[in-house]
Amino acid sequence: MRGTTAPRCLCSYPLSPVPLVVGCIILAMRYSSALAGAALVLAGFCNGINILMSNDDGFGSGNLRELYKLLKGAGHNVYIVAPALQQSGQGGRTDFTTEPALTGPSQYNLVPAGAPSVGPDPLDSHIWYYNGTPAACTLVGLDYVLPKFADFAVPDLVVTGPNYGTNLGPFVWTLSGTAGAAYTATARSIPAIALSASNKAIAYYDVHGTDSDAYRAAAVSFRVVQAVISSAPKGKKGKPILPLGHGLNVNIPPLFAGNFSRVPVVQTRFTGGAEVDAVVPVPAVPGTFTWSNLRPLAAGVNECVTGECGLPGETNAVAAGKVAVSLFIVDYTAPLSFESVGVMARLASLTGWKG
Repeated sequence: MRGTTAPRCLCSYPLSPVPLVVGCIILAMRYSSALAGAALVLAGFCNGINILMSNDDGFGSGNLRELYKLLKGAGHNVYIVAPALQQSGQGGRTDFTTEPALTGPSQYNLVPAGAPSVGPDPLDSHIWYYNGTPAACTLVGLDYVLPKFADFAVPDLVVTGPNYGTNLGPFVWTLSGTAGAAYTATARSIPAIALSASNKAIAYYDVHGTDSDAYRAAAVSFRVVQAVISSAPKGKKGKPILPLGHGLNVNIPPLFAGNFSRVPVVQTRFTGGAEVDAVVPVPAVPGTFTWSNLRPLAAGVNECVTGECGLPGETNAVAAGKVAVSLFIVDYTAPLSFESVGVMARLASLTGWKG
C-alpha cells in the first residue's frame, strides 16, 4: 500500500457550522475505506476511548457482539449494558423491573431464570444484561454498572446497535428502542450514535467468521463509529466527540459479500421519503387492528423545518443502497421562522411574548 496522508478535518466547533462535523466524519470514512476493506482501518490514528454500548434486540445479538469485538480490537475500552430480552419498539420508555431476579431465562438462555435482574454475561465481564427497556439499560449502565464495575465512570461515547432493521424517518425514530437508548445518552450530555442495519436477527454464537450479515453490518458500523472518533477535535482535553446535545442516526442498506466494504456513505436528513403508520382493521378478528404504511406519504412527517433541507432524506438514501448519516439534536423547540413566529404571535396575549 502506498503511503497516504490522513485528512485534516477542521471540525473545531463551535467555530465550525454543525454540518461540517458530519462532513468531516464522512471524509474520514472515505479515507478509511480507501485504506482497507474490512475492519480495523483507523485504529492507528486515534487513542482508544471509553464506550458504552446498548441496543433493543438484546445482549445476545450477533450484530451487537460483532461490533463490540471490532471496537475492542481497535483498542477501545468497551462495556455493553443491553436488555436481557428482546425490547424492540420501546422508544425512549424507561421501564425498570420490580423483580430482583429474572422470572424466566434471558435471551437465548444465556442466563437462567432466577439469576439477578442485572448482571454480567457468564463468559465476559464487560458484557452486562438488564431486565428493562433500552433507555433504562443506558441509565443503568451510566449510573450503576460503569461507576461500580468498570474502570471509567462516564463514557466518551454511547453506541447503540446495530439494530436488526432500519429506523428511518422522524416517526420511526420515536418508536425505536435503539434510538431511545441513544437519545437518552445524549440528554445525559454524552455523545451517542444509533446504528441500524437491514439484516435479520441472529444469535451471537451463530455468527462464524466474516461471511455473515451480522459481521458485515458490524464492519460498516465500525467504519462510521471510528470515523466519528478519529475526526473529533484534537488536543482539547474534555472536548466532547460530538457537540453537546447532538447525536447521529445511522442507517445501513442491505449488504453483500462483494459490496459492504465499498458501500457509499452520505449525509442525510430525517425527513424526505419518510413513512408514518396508518391503521388497518383485521377482518378475521373484528375490533382489532394492525398497521400499514400510509399512502400517499404524509406531508407532515416530511416537512423540513430545521437543518439543511437540501440534503437527501435518509429513507431515500438507504433505498438507493447508501449508508445514511443524519445528525439529530435533543432540543425539540421549533426554529425561528415565519411560521413559528406567527404561531407565537397568535398566543402573545396569553404568553406575553413580545417578539
